[in-house]
Amino acid sequence: MSAFPLRLGQQRNLFLVVSGLSTAGSFAGITAKGWILLQGSADPFVLALNFAALSLPSLVFSGPAGVRTDRLGCERVLVQAQWGLLAAAALGALAIPLLEGKQQVLLLLGSTLMVGIAGAFELTARNKYCSLLVEEPQQLAGYLASFSVVFNVGKLVGPPIGGLLVAMAGPAWALGIDAASYLLPISSVLFLLRPRRDLEQRSGGSSSATLLNAWRECGTTLRGVLTMTALLCIVNFYHPGLAPLIASQILGPDPRDLGLFTSVLAAGSIAGGLVLQRNSSQFSRRPFLTLGGFGLITAIAQLGMAGTNGIEINLAMTFLIGAGTAGFLSSCNLITQIGSPQVMRGRIAGLSQIAFLGGGGLSGLLAALLVMATSLSTTFAITGGIGLALAVLWIGRRGGRVLEPSS
Repeated sequence: MSAFPLRLGQQRNLFLVVSGLSTAGSFAGITAKGWILLQGSADPFVLALNFAALSLPSLVFSGPAGVRTDRLGCERVLVQAQWGLLAAAALGALAIPLLEGKQQVLLLLGSTLMVGIAGAFELTARNKYCSLLVEEPQQLAGYLASFSVVFNVGKLVGPPIGGLLVAMAGPAWALGIDAASYLLPISSVLFLLRPRRDLEQRSGGSSSATLLNAWRECGTTLRGVLTMTALLCIVNFYHPGLAPLIASQILGPDPRDLGLFTSVLAAGSIAGGLVLQRNSSQFSRRPFLTLGGFGLITAIAQLGMAGTNGIEINLAMTFLIGAGTAGFLSSCNLITQIGSPQVMRGRIAGLSQIAFLGGGGLSGLLAALLVMATSLSTTFAITGGIGLALAVLWIGRRGGRVLEPSS
């Protein structure tokens, strides 16, 4: 226990910073792993499979993660998940010096799968944990939005670090930094953070504290938000698993080109997060207009990627894809947390992850199949066109609906 306890505002800032540093290490590892898989297989489906291994476990484990968080407490589940992330990342780092060829690829995919499973628990618990670090309920919207900005700053600086480490020292260094970065949030939660544990509402062992009951009891507006998120993610989600392939086609095959591409994407994500942060209260009150607006940005940018071969324009569209995707996913997380009671926020966070991570994982696999059957530009044209139609439809039908924050 710290001899000099931090004020709650300082704890919030500390949690943001260590999470951002951990995110930077994670994206350095993701960049290195994507480059290894691209060089080892040159198969877009393997790249999509790697992202699917990261995101699709949310379909299976986010529900149990939400139930466990509401029953046992978010802090306990958060620490357990962070240790799991450390172990999974370390396994990926060991794959580089110990194995080669197909065995190395399989172990890297296995490491990604373990990260995806542990990440489902970590993200669910972290959402509810954030509500224990604010003095007033009205502060939660801004804090969650700030969390998204810091997360995307980590995404900005991580890829170039990963690209440089791969080019200068080899991918094992990038994956090793990824593993070591998880020690920062673990140490802060165990020794420095003292959240308002007395405010947490747990469901205990109640038989009614299930994911299905949370879906039934969250209300028609939140159910609509979750449904809209899932649909738009499936057809219009940016495909991070294909980032090495996209970067190779629009910039070049060097790992530093991949770092530049993902950095531009992350810069767009920061911009989208800042817009959401500065308008968090207003945006959370108009959920379908907000989600539809960010969905439109992503769809139009994908259509722009399909219609041009210029590097500068493609990078500009990449920036917009980052802004639209980050704003869309962060809005879903923000709206569902603000609009749900404290006792079920773990389960609602689990449902949100199923919607955007599960939908995103399926989208990546579908996009990879489309790329293999047609081309990258045709894939962007199809997904962008369908996403544009869906976003306009939802805005037209539900754009005026207002969400009142839960007490």
